[in-house]
Amino acid sequence: MSTYILEVERDIALPKSAAEALPSMTQEEELEVYARTIKLLSDLQGKPIEPDEQDKKTARELAKDMLVNGKKVEFANYRNETVAFLAGMVSQYDQMIVRDYADLKLYVVNKLVEHSTNPDPKFAVPAIKALGEIDGVDAFKKHTEITVQHKSAEEVEQSLIAKLNKLEQLMNLGKKRDFIDVEVKDADSGTD
Repeated sequence: MSTYILEVERDIALPKSAAEALPSMTQEEELEVYARTIKLLSDLQGKPIEPDEQDKKTARELAKDMLVNGKKVEFANYRNETVAFLAGMVSQYDQMIVRDYADLKLYVVNKLVEHSTNPDPKFAVPAIKALGEIDGVDAFKKHTEITVQHKSAEEVEQSLIAKLNKLEQLMNLGKKRDFIDVEVKDADSGTD
């Protein structure tokens, strides 16, 4: 058996603790690191990660605390199965608990996709219909076309006068009254 001696470089400051050596991470990034480590250890040991109902319940509560309430969660205090399930929830639903409208839309779409795979048509068909009505998909949207015509002021005026004359004729047909033409004289000019 051979012995290896590592050469240590001089004048390089070592961190006081392992926590100090790690870069600062968001809560989600830290969860991802924990989950990858748990998965790697599980694969190396050949033991599957199987969360029980208590692990799932705890993970849901942690997700709510973490994403809605903004609470800092210490993942090391929980079972590996709980942390793995929590990481799966967060990655599957991309922040399952709603923080703003974009997250709400993402959550709704994910739930609709989930329900659309239900073997019971009474759940799948409404979910598929709702997915088809989402902006961007528009599978069932009725399209309305609007035609814009550019006209000069004179053309618009002539068109309005023609429509007003037509309207006046229609109103006159309904009333059938006799009209008297009156000529108005300008009092200041004294002319007829």
